[in-house]
Amino acid sequence: MKHATLLQPHRTAFTVRINDNGAWCWFQDERALIDPANNTLLVGSVAAPEGLGGAERGGNIEVAVLDLATGQSQVHVLHERLESDDHNAPALLIRPDGRYVAMYARHKTDNYSRWRVSVRPHDASEWEPEQVFDWTELAGGRGATYSNLHWLEAESRVYNFVRAINDDPTMLVSGDDGTTWSYGGKLFTRPKVGYVNGYTRYWGNGVDRIDLITTDHHPRDFNNSIYHGFIRGDALHDAEGQVVSKPLLGSTGINQDTLTTVFRAGTEIDGDILTHAWTADLRGQGNQLAAIISCRANDVNGPLQREQRLDVDDHRLLYARFDGTDWALHPLAVAGPGLLPHEQDYTGLGAVDPNNLDQVYISAPVHPGTGEATDHYEIYRGRTADGGASWSWTAVTENSGMDNLRPIVVPGDPSVHAVLWFRGSMSSSQAYTAEVVGRVSRLNESDRTAQTR
Repeated sequence: MKHATLLQPHRTAFTVRINDNGAWCWFQDERALIDPANNTLLVGSVAAPEGLGGAERGGNIEVAVLDLATGQSQVHVLHERLESDDHNAPALLIRPDGRYVAMYARHKTDNYSRWRVSVRPHDASEWEPEQVFDWTELAGGRGATYSNLHWLEAESRVYNFVRAINDDPTMLVSGDDGTTWSYGGKLFTRPKVGYVNGYTRYWGNGVDRIDLITTDHHPRDFNNSIYHGFIRGDALHDAEGQVVSKPLLGSTGINQDTLTTVFRAGTEIDGDILTHAWTADLRGQGNQLAAIISCRANDVNGPLQREQRLDVDDHRLLYARFDGTDWALHPLAVAGPGLLPHEQDYTGLGAVDPNNLDQVYISAPVHPGTGEATDHYEIYRGRTADGGASWSWTAVTENSGMDNLRPIVVPGDPSVHAVLWFRGSMSSSQAYTAEVVGRVSRLNESDRTAQTR
């Protein structure tokens, strides 16, 4: 079924609706990728019953494939009506043989990590039957959530990072490119506080290293700091390269505060006291990393009940840059009040350009360049020439009649610059009327050279 039309064709750029009913959370990756072998962009999302297609479509786990030459897209269903919840968005991977792997899980409401492999290379139109990894015995029947797929060539191994077993970051591993999976151990563990332990974002170089940033707990329940480490050679290291957990495979997990602190709760920047941090995005190039972190500014409440309102409802986005040795932390933008009344620490989020760490996209109800409040969340592009100390901003969307949320800058082909988001209205992670849209441009050689400077 086709759901997209080319809206604004140009010679080198276009804006497009890719899926007319979909949204995602931000703790799965890759949620979108470009396959240069067939000049397509793939993006996974979850349909909601409030959107087009109604209850018959609500809860579908979908992959939309955008033809970058024509601007037309096709939506393929991985699992019909699994569960209407944006946490269930699939993670995508291109195997060395060109076939796709998609993995997805429900939001703590059953005990399975699910996956499908495409029948043919570079073709998402047909998939092998769904398979499952059953966490019931390992997790005591308390559910599993999220999928994050990272292939390391040096190990001939794919990792899938899942939230399971005490709601800790855990691992599945595959030695056959995602055809079969086995339990790989835990990254972190600690006594549980509130809802969950360790919200983690990952970035892998595809060769021998996976970097990660993680929280203590959910920011509603705990005044989080943010920590950084990396996986290499069956060991977990801190930012300085010191081994903190080995062997990693089969590990029972360590306390994440053993890693290097990127953001310490209570940090003061420009007179604002910043607390209750959350991980938003992480990308890398060479030995450098860039991360976006959300946090509360000048909070007076501390831990919250689920329906409790913040007395000072003021969130910020921070930009953190790692030069291979040290982290530097900079203010990025005002993020506004909490996005949802019962999710007091939700923001519109932001994304780092995987091909240019000096470029970010954010969603905010305040123009980051002028400070002017807007009726809806808009998308802005930010660029820095000094490692994040200062920013220039351009509006990507303006005067919108609906919110524009959770941007992604799509990896896979440095010659294609694609930023995606979903737009519409959201009352909860389970109820939304939203469509997946994006802006795509093909960069010429001078553009690519400028990005790598």
